[in-house]
Amino acid sequence: MELILVLKIFSIICVIIALYAIIRNIDIIKIILIYWKDLIFRK
Repeated sequence: MELILVLKIFSIICVIIALYAIIRNIDIIKIILIYWKDLIFRK
């Protein structure tokens, strides 16, 4: 019982960290895409 509870808590924490990382990466990806778009359209 204890082990299952610990695994559930651990997996929930992992999901939260993964979602946070994805959200942060979306911001970084948007910045990179805007930068490349500016480079392409400037030429």
